[in-house]
Amino acid sequence: MLKKSPHPLFEYMKRLNAGDALLPDTPENVLEVVGILKSYGVVLDAYSINLIYIAEKQFLVLFPFFKYFNGEVTLQKLLRHWWHDRINYEYAEYCMKTMLWHGGGGLDAYLDSPEFAARAVAAIQAKIQSNLPIRGLSRLFPDFLIEQVRQQAYYSGLGQFWRVMSDLFLDLSDDYDKGKIKTIPDVVEYIKAGLVAAAALPITFSVEIEGKTHDIIPKSAGLTFLADTAIPYVEAVFFRGTPFPGTVSYNAQAHQISPDLSRFEYGALYADPLPIGGAGIPPTLLMQDMTHFIPDYLQALYHSRLRQEDDLLVQICISFQKSMFCVTTATILGLAPHPLDTTDPEQMAENEVYLRNWMDRFLTSRLADVNE
Repeated sequence: MLKKSPHPLFEYMKRLNAGDALLPDTPENVLEVVGILKSYGVVLDAYSINLIYIAEKQFLVLFPFFKYFNGEVTLQKLLRHWWHDRINYEYAEYCMKTMLWHGGGGLDAYLDSPEFAARAVAAIQAKIQSNLPIRGLSRLFPDFLIEQVRQQAYYSGLGQFWRVMSDLFLDLSDDYDKGKIKTIPDVVEYIKAGLVAAAALPITFSVEIEGKTHDIIPKSAGLTFLADTAIPYVEAVFFRGTPFPGTVSYNAQAHQISPDLSRFEYGALYADPLPIGGAGIPPTLLMQDMTHFIPDYLQALYHSRLRQEDDLLVQICISFQKSMFCVTTATILGLAPHPLDTTDPEQMAENEVYLRNWMDRFLTSRLADVNE
């Protein structure tokens, strides 16, 4: 049992120790979370396919005009693209660049290693051997193309991470439809089990150039799903994120953005849903994508509310944040140093320190709002 604590979020620590989630267990919350994760799973499927396509098939293409077409360029698709009747793959790239920028985990460490540099140089040389202008550019700026390879490794890493999460969320929805998922703790346990099952999946990245396969991230690098993509993703996208243009000033003299990246609190767990729909707000793209795949039961719930579907993107954003707090709960439980129901005093003390660190980060998040 936890000791009496003055921490403002102590009630959430008690809730986790009791086997509950950060989100209250109500039928409406279950419906919202599963419904939005079903939509999100469909979108992540598209994002994953495109990210991996860009990494493998658009390797070192410096002006990839058709990178969102997945190798199928037709007039019909081009017209739909111009009309913006398509998936917003730009959001997937935003998440990729956020991960690249914040770094962390084994993927980031490997991409700064001499082994990666050697493998990248070998692939670069094979790719540009007959391209005199790019060879000249590479001589002038020897790190430029290596940085492009590093970025494409993140395309692949995030694509592989989202491949697992897409399947997990869609399987969760199927089990909900079959009546197997009835509570928020059921949702959290399902996600935690999926993360644990996929934890050791290898993260690799290879490209084929002139009929020869170049291993940029070989299996021998030892990169795995949980430690090297999932945890850095949660850190970069759930917590830190990047400031949304138009909501804060990028002028350093205005002091609206902290120079300390570790203090960034612009991630999905902190974002104000009200600006969703505004220009320059990256999550708007994701929410817009999810509107196309909302299941009927969730659409009916939104329609029954005061504004019905006039604020659909905002409602989707709120549901999405609820679901991400469930994913975060699964992460907290899965990474705990000891089972949270332990009765060993020393283990309990270590768990309390662990939970306090999480609660410190939730102080300015949307946790209280999704619990209203």
